[in-house]
Amino acid sequence: MAKTGKIVGSIAKISGPLVIADGMSGAGMYEVVRVGNLGLVGEIIELKGSMASIQVYEETSGLKPGEPVESSGAPLSVELGPGLIEQFYDGVQRPLNLIEQAANSPYISRGINVPALDRSKKWDFVPLVEEGAQVSEGDLLGEVQETVLVRHLILVPHGVKGSVKSISKGSFNVEETVAVIQDGEKEVFVAMMQRWPVRSPRPVRQRLAPNVPLPTGQRVVDTFFPLSRGGAACVPGPFGSGKTVIQHQLAKWADAEIVVYVGCGERGNEMTDVLLEFPELVDPRSGEPLMKRTVLIANTSNMPVAAREASIYTAVTIAEYYRDMGYSVALMADSTSRWAEALREISGRLEEMPGEEGYPAYLGTRLASFYERAGRAICLGSEGREGSITSIGAVSPPGGDLSEPVSQNSLRVTKVFWGLDANLAYQRHFPAINWLLSYSLYAEKLGEYWDNIYDGEWSVLRTEAMSILEEEDRLREIVRLVGIDALSRQERMVLETAKSLREDFLHQNAYHEVDTYASMDKQFKMLRNIIHFHHLCQNALERGATIQEINALPVRDLIARMRYEDEKELKRIDELLPVMKEEVDRLLSEGGMGDVA
Repeated sequence: MAKTGKIVGSIAKISGPLVIADGMSGAGMYEVVRVGNLGLVGEIIELKGSMASIQVYEETSGLKPGEPVESSGAPLSVELGPGLIEQFYDGVQRPLNLIEQAANSPYISRGINVPALDRSKKWDFVPLVEEGAQVSEGDLLGEVQETVLVRHLILVPHGVKGSVKSISKGSFNVEETVAVIQDGEKEVFVAMMQRWPVRSPRPVRQRLAPNVPLPTGQRVVDTFFPLSRGGAACVPGPFGSGKTVIQHQLAKWADAEIVVYVGCGERGNEMTDVLLEFPELVDPRSGEPLMKRTVLIANTSNMPVAAREASIYTAVTIAEYYRDMGYSVALMADSTSRWAEALREISGRLEEMPGEEGYPAYLGTRLASFYERAGRAICLGSEGREGSITSIGAVSPPGGDLSEPVSQNSLRVTKVFWGLDANLAYQRHFPAINWLLSYSLYAEKLGEYWDNIYDGEWSVLRTEAMSILEEEDRLREIVRLVGIDALSRQERMVLETAKSLREDFLHQNAYHEVDTYASMDKQFKMLRNIIHFHHLCQNALERGATIQEINALPVRDLIARMRYEDEKELKRIDELLPVMKEEVDRLLSEGGMGDVA
């Protein structure tokens, strides 16, 4: 809660983004302050008596000791309400496009104060309850059509319950009162906008188990290393291995209704690409621009380093807000390594005892506090709405070294690890997820989900495919040492099937109009065909067929082209099963070896 009295101190010392202020007795931890004559935005991160350490979210050059520091009486908070979707924010929720208009410049003027939500825009509010209705926190009050894809629900604020004294239909800005709730002896005036402190998770009624899959349309993810709705995943990989492309693909194709994308400390040109590409991307389900259900938060490497630390919390708070409406939200953070570097710099300037590689000792705790805000839950409110936040964090370890602290701490708290491999990327194999290193702790539970749909075949196919890929790795080592002649015909067939799995199934072209996405039905049928053909060929080899004869079968080309079959023509993939058996039987009959069993 905000305090009434404001505290005014003065700058005592300046160290980069860290300012030490005197005369701040009575201020609170994580309270927002205005620093210097320009009124730069900052946040108190340490208190020692009357001295406050403030991380400033803007460039501090030009500040001088003695300039005033004024507290706001409130913690760092975000504005939540209609107008978030399609917006570009920086790490502390300053609207970059509105700032550009206000300052008439492409640069952010220091000390500029532009509201996160446009106060002049009117929204058509439609009540969903009548006067006299009894409501409690989280209940529906009304709705606003925020975009063509997003129905924005206005909920009873947290900590409020009572009867609806009045509620109005019409056009309002985000600050105008749309309803009045009689809560005991007091009246609560409800507007469409609310503020929420970013470091405090928004409460839910009940947490749910992560046993429902989040299909992404990416075969290596959905089949081998699946992600649950409300789960958490990390994507570590060296420079150029495809982290950003994977996150773009997930933003576009994952079965989520809202996307919150935060570029945390990435290079400015990468974030520029995101800002330019996302408005051009088309939402495949609706045909509308993807931005109609997306919030972008940009805090690039040339922007103030302290704001990186806040950008993650800003993003997850916005994600929780839409989760509370019952939406499935996908949160993309690119990258948590740059966020951790901001922690390291601030920690160093505070002269705290460093941990491994100079990172603060509380790095793991901070990472856990971010990822634990993901999840699937029953939201507050009598309707029993179910919402979820699925967090996917990219990690950029120096030189691809996964033993460094950010990667290791991310692995401790996330349950899905998609390890990107530079060698696969150099071979132009994308997504460059290494199937021998990656894992998903959701795989067993989600396998049961898909087994119920595909008559128990899903887990069997997945397990056998993984076994073939692991066997290939062992056999390739033998071939490297003693040559291909050391392998039996059956082992050579394992290599051929593994090659088919790698090139025809795991490889996926993000820029091909058909191959960019594969439904679960298509993935299942593709994998079933590859494994079924493997069984037919192994039986044929036992009856005397050769690898060369099998490789010459025309059906091999049909298997390789399955990935380019349109989703509307999946029957063509089904029709390959009898074709396989027919061609293998013909091969054996011509050689006088009998039909395959």
